[in-house]
Amino acid sequence: MKLSKAQYDEIAQFLGHVQPTRQSLRKLKERFPSGKEVLWDSTCLIPACGDGNKLSEVYALPTSVSQSQSTLLSIFSQEYQKQIKRTHAKHHTAEAIETYYQRYLSGVMKNAAAPVLLELANEVDFAPSLMARIVLERFLQEQEGTIPSKTLINSMLRDPSQIPDGVLANQIYQCTVNDCCYGPLVDCIKHAIGHEHEVLLREMLLEKNLSFLAEEQLRAKGYDKTPDFILEVPVAVEGHIIHWIESKASFGDECSHQAYLHDQFWSYWNSIRPLKSSIYTCADDTVLHISDCETDVLR
Repeated sequence: MKLSKAQYDEIAQFLGHVQPTRQSLRKLKERFPSGKEVLWDSTCLIPACGDGNKLSEVYALPTSVSQSQSTLLSIFSQEYQKQIKRTHAKHHTAEAIETYYQRYLSGVMKNAAAPVLLELANEVDFAPSLMARIVLERFLQEQEGTIPSKTLINSMLRDPSQIPDGVLANQIYQCTVNDCCYGPLVDCIKHAIGHEHEVLLREMLLEKNLSFLAEEQLRAKGYDKTPDFILEVPVAVEGHIIHWIESKASFGDECSHQAYLHDQFWSYWNSIRPLKSSIYTCADDTVLHISDCETDVLR
């Protein structure tokens, strides 16, 4: 099935005006019902073809209705993360941090059971988990007189029971479980999904009797950055010679694809061998999407 660039832009524009909540996900499905059913078909979207480093105007989607909610959440999450990156700095000025902290103190003083931090995050259009981090860091700084370590902050966000203030611990917990784009819970889910698709890909390779080296084997050989699998005997798929495979269980828009090229794919191309092409898979256990590394063509 195909999704035009214009349709995708329409969805992205709509997402730019909603908050990262489950209620917004429902609004999105209501906004794009039967006419945009293609969106609910997979946990990722892969560009169908490209020109140089530009992705094409048409995107190809594998079909699997059971994955519709995952597709929607992945698109939603990536668009919201772009928005957060654009506004991240203004929420971390000394003035903003102090304002948020004082509003938190004032709010819990009036009603400690109310979701003060969550409502504050939604009011200023900031991710709840990131708001929780700001207030927690400010609280610990006041309690200990020094800036807390990132290790301590991360540990308390993962397990709010470690926070010495019970009211704040509850506020942090509310932010974590209600944030569908950021936070330790989301990170755990993403990691689990990524691992699941790597397992599915490994099973496909074994089923096809293809000889390969997995990521852990490559690291044991001294490789720093490695793809998920290197084929010991390259194979031809639709006219492309495939040497290595990287699985991405997320929505493959142009921005994320360019980031993967910069952070991962080109390093594979340079360090492993002079590859001509690779397979780029994304969140589908039956379809492989081919990427030519020289021309950045996705099919």
